[in-house]
Amino acid sequence: MASGRALRWAVRAPDVIFLLLWLDFIRCDSKVIYGALHKNVTLRASSSQTFQEIIWKKGKDKAVEWEEQYNVTAFPPFVDRVHLNTGSGDTIYNLAFEDEGDYQIESPSVKNSSKFILKVVEPLPEPELYCESTEGNISVRCLILAASLRHTDLIQYSWNCPPTVSCQAGLGPSEMYITKESDFSQDVQCIISNPLFKSSASASLSSCAPTDNTRHRYVLVAVLPAVIVALVLLKWFLVRRSG
Repeated sequence: MASGRALRWAVRAPDVIFLLLWLDFIRCDSKVIYGALHKNVTLRASSSQTFQEIIWKKGKDKAVEWEEQYNVTAFPPFVDRVHLNTGSGDTIYNLAFEDEGDYQIESPSVKNSSKFILKVVEPLPEPELYCESTEGNISVRCLILAASLRHTDLIQYSWNCPPTVSCQAGLGPSEMYITKESDFSQDVQCIISNPLFKSSASASLSSCAPTDNTRHRYVLVAVLPAVIVALVLLKWFLVRRSG
């Protein structure tokens, strides 16, 4: 029985693989469009031409429909949020995350329907920089603390280092390693970006690196109690001797 099922699967496998590749090709054939949250985005047909009929779909559902002799009809959740230019494209207003998805235009005037993948992205928060010193070297991490941020896979990291600072790649793009030969009086900057937004933050290396003065201060703190005790004992000895 098991060998029979294996044989049938081997026979059908090429068809299944072809179907998966075909579906992947369809999605890869779509153009990715990025829209800003609460802003507008326009999905444009592949070429401007004269239309007599247009249907824009999100997935399998109609978003907006128009025929030459009728008015434009929008469907939920796009009612009062779309403007259809019958010669160029469809504009969606006040974008929400729920608007993300696959869109396409259908019309007898279009041989190959225009397909889009809409991604809604939001402004990026200012990153937080954290540093630590190990044997005189400094590692700086650039972190995004907004837990609800979507599309973190679209975020790119880059660093600005002054010429007198030796920066090396850390364990990942969000980390920078700075050698102890660097000028620690300088700042380094982390820039985060997605296809529509950018944000940055700077860190002062002097606040990360321990100094010789700090080490001397620790020595003084350790010696001071011993000096005080010695002075008290000396005073007690002198008082007792004079008595």
